[in-house]
Amino acid sequence: MDDLTKTIIERGDLAHLALFLWASGASALLVWALKEMAASNKRFNDFVTEIASLNRLFRKGDD
Repeated sequence: MDDLTKTIIERGDLAHLALFLWASGASALLVWALKEMAASNKRFNDFVTEIASLNRLFRKGDD
């Protein structure tokens, strides 16, 4: 990566390097956020399933 950075700086494309680094960071952050959101949705779904199971259990006791 050091040789690539040196070549880009020598050619005067520092703005392109900065843009590439920003885009890479933003993409990585998006992937991480989507992964966390999927995990959160799964945990919430598990919670709702357990609540529904408890409701069914208590309803059977009322009959």
